[in-house]
Amino acid sequence: MTVHITATEASPARTVPRGLVPASVVVGGTLISLIGLTWDIQWHSDVGPDTFFTLPHLFLYAGSAISGLASLAVVLLTTANSKRGRAVDPVVGGRAVGVFGRTFAAPVGYLVSGIGAALFLVYGLWDQWWHGLYGFDAVIDSPPHIGLLLSISITMVGAVMVFAVARDQRWGTYGIAAAAGTLLAFSMVTVLGLRALPGGAVNTVNAGSAFFSVMILFMGAYVLNRRGGALAVGVVVAVLQAVFWWFSPWATEVYADATGLPLRDYADGIPGLPNMIPMSLLLVAVAVELLRGLPAWIPGAVGGVIITACAPLQRMLVQGSNFPALERYVATVVAGAVLGALAGMLGRRFGHMLRHLAPAKDDSHA
Repeated sequence: MTVHITATEASPARTVPRGLVPASVVVGGTLISLIGLTWDIQWHSDVGPDTFFTLPHLFLYAGSAISGLASLAVVLLTTANSKRGRAVDPVVGGRAVGVFGRTFAAPVGYLVSGIGAALFLVYGLWDQWWHGLYGFDAVIDSPPHIGLLLSISITMVGAVMVFAVARDQRWGTYGIAAAAGTLLAFSMVTVLGLRALPGGAVNTVNAGSAFFSVMILFMGAYVLNRRGGALAVGVVVAVLQAVFWWFSPWATEVYADATGLPLRDYADGIPGLPNMIPMSLLLVAVAVELLRGLPAWIPGAVGGVIITACAPLQRMLVQGSNFPALERYVATVVAGAVLGALAGMLGRRFGHMLRHLAPAKDDSHA
C-alpha cells in the first residue's frame, strides 16, 4: 500500500503572525510621511516656497492617511468581534477600550495612532486655508505645520505602542526599533518650533534635540528591556539619516527639473532633515548601554552633554559654520545635561509603561 504525503502535510504552511500586517501598515505609513517631510524641508531650502499641492506634501498626507485607515480598520474589526461576543486578541494593538460610550472597542495602540491621523486631517484643512490666505508657504515651522508635525508624532507614538504589545515576539522587537527610530528622526523637525522661544544664552533647538533624542532612545531601550536596545534604535536612526542624506537633495533636484523650477543660486545641496539629526546618536546609544545599571538620570545627562557638545561641531563639519560663543556653548551643554537627565528618567518611565501594554503570558496566543 502506497501512502502519498502532500506538500501541505509534509511541511505545514507558515502563517503570518497575528497583528503583524496592520502594525506594518501603520509604521509604513509613518515612514512615508517621514519621506515626505525630508523632501519638503529640502524643497524649502533648495527651491523655495511651495503651494499646498506638491509631491512632498502628497507623501506627507498619504502616509498619515495610510496609518489612519489601517487604525480605523482594526478598530472596526475589533468592534465587530466584540459585539459578536468573540474573543479579542490583545496582541493586536493591546487590550480594547470603550470609545464613545462603548460604541466602539478600540485597541489602545491603534486608538492613539488613529487619533493622530484624525488630528492630522484637521490641521491639514488649516494648512490648506493657510495656503489659500497667504499663498506660498515659505517656512517649515508655520503654525499649521507645527500642528501637522505634532499630529504625525502622535501617530508614531501609537505605532510604538502597537509593536510594544508584541515585544515578546521577534516582529514586535524589530518593529519597536523601527517605530522608535522613525519617531526620533521625525521629532528633530518638531523641535524647530522651539526657535520661537526666547533662547537668551541657550541654543533652544540643540537643547530640545538632546531632550527628545535621549528620551526616545531610553524609551526604546527600556521597552525592549535587553542589551542592545538603545543601540538598535540608534542604528535605525543612523540608517534613516544615511539614506535621506542622499535622497533629499536628489529627489528635490529631480522634482524641480520635472516641474520646470530652478534651484536657488545659493543652494548648497546639504540635506536639511538628516543634518538636524545628531550624528553623535550612536555614541549616546553606546553610553546608555555601558551605563545601563546606573540610575537613568546619569546616562541621560551624559547623553544630553554628548549631543549638545557635538552639535556645533557637526554644523562646522557639514556647513562650515563658526563655533558659537563660549558662554552660549557652555550654557547649552549645561542645559543639555539637565534636560538629558530629565529625559532619561522620563524615557525609562515611558518604556516601563509600554511594557505593561503587552498581555500576560497566558493571555497571549503567540
